[in-house]
Amino acid sequence: MELTKQEKQRETQELLEECKGLLSPKPVSVFFKLYCLTVMTLVAAAYTVALRYTRTVSSDLYFSTTAVCLTEVIKLFLSIGMLARETGNLHRLHNTIMEQVFRSPKELLKLSVPSVVYAIQNNMAFIGLSNLDAAVYQVTYQLKIPCTALCTVLMLNRTLSRLQWFSVFMLCVGVILVQWTPAQATKVQVEQNPFLGFVAIAIAVLCSGFAGVYFEKVLKSSDTSLWVRNMQMYLSGIAITLAGVYLTDGAEVMEKGFFFGYTPWVVFVVFLSSVGGLYTSIVVKYTDNIMKGFSAAAAIVLSTVASVTLFGLRITATFASGTMLVCVSIYLYGLPKQDTSKVTKLDSKNSESKQKLITV
Repeated sequence: MELTKQEKQRETQELLEECKGLLSPKPVSVFFKLYCLTVMTLVAAAYTVALRYTRTVSSDLYFSTTAVCLTEVIKLFLSIGMLARETGNLHRLHNTIMEQVFRSPKELLKLSVPSVVYAIQNNMAFIGLSNLDAAVYQVTYQLKIPCTALCTVLMLNRTLSRLQWFSVFMLCVGVILVQWTPAQATKVQVEQNPFLGFVAIAIAVLCSGFAGVYFEKVLKSSDTSLWVRNMQMYLSGIAITLAGVYLTDGAEVMEKGFFFGYTPWVVFVVFLSSVGGLYTSIVVKYTDNIMKGFSAAAAIVLSTVASVTLFGLRITATFASGTMLVCVSIYLYGLPKQDTSKVTKLDSKNSESKQKLITV
């Protein structure tokens, strides 16, 4: 009888393990993670370099406000497509959009806040890359990490480790070195204002940190689908960016047309901007902060190589050392926090056993 009980217990344990294996999500392969890392790196580097190219080489300069507006429209349609895949059929898609988007004015108003901020950020990116080299922009834009960290502490009540605070300080020092004597591009003939470019990046960084943390807080406050939230944000974004087109370039757009100055390179920039934001959510889901840090560092290296080749960038010693500091700080910031709970439990158990031995 004892043997049969043991056999039954083993069978039940095996069944439980099989059930756990079926219910638990399948681990993502290393090749898929590398694929995500490669695509994210190429998108980030290509977007920066291509945007810089369109703002410095083209003779008939396009209106950046129209590009930002067109990006919001494409993102909206991509989100509708992803929501259709999530709901399964057109009837559910229609009901979801009507109930959670058009019949929820409060939620639309709530998501209009990051829409305004992201619209400002995207327009500042065009101003920054019109006045700074792609590599300098890519390095300086990493200031979004300390800005996001500060917003996370203030808005989400999270804590940062000492290593993360040290990496934030190191990143700021690296950006200061890069901006101390900015690298010059010899092949760019367009008049530039580096100070204006740095101010634009500073505004974009502040917008990125606040909007990202605000959107995360809204997502975690309810069980609403990510794609529904994206639709709510992009609908507001389209209205806001259209207002920006009218207020900034309204007269010239009416005279020359909405798509004035558009080339295949400009279309490529709009495509990268549209797909890049949505693809980031997939990367965040299937990879970790360390891989994201490597991706950011690799994008900086690729942007630097492209800037040297296409724009004749002359790399200075301060730029090289500052870039190295930024890359190392990104890696350190993404390292996982050490779980000290198990260590403290073991220490407490050891102390209790020592006390027992002393009393004996």
